[in-house]
Amino acid sequence: MTRKVLFVVVALVLLSMASPVFAEEAAAGGGAYQRDVGKFIAAAFVLGLAAFAGAFGQAKAIAAACTSMGRNPGAAGPVRITMIIGVAFIESLVIYALLIAFIILGK
Repeated sequence: MTRKVLFVVVALVLLSMASPVFAEEAAAGGGAYQRDVGKFIAAAFVLGLAAFAGAFGQAKAIAAACTSMGRNPGAAGPVRITMIIGVAFIESLVIYALLIAFIILGK
């Protein structure tokens, strides 16, 4: 039940964000804007997906590290260092997605 409600809410949000694009009247020389809409949507999708996946990965990594430090407090130092390195790698992937978005936009 909750998955269906979540799907409906996400679909309504996406449709409400797309409606102003379809409601805009064509202006003289507005063709460049129409070509750039796809770039903006692709860049936003890349960044949104990377931010979601990065946050999810960081949350899982930190939760696992906290669990292992709680079970074995003597190994807290090496676990903490490994966790920080792993979180830095996860965050670097999100920064790479930002670079890809800039490449998509051509700026």
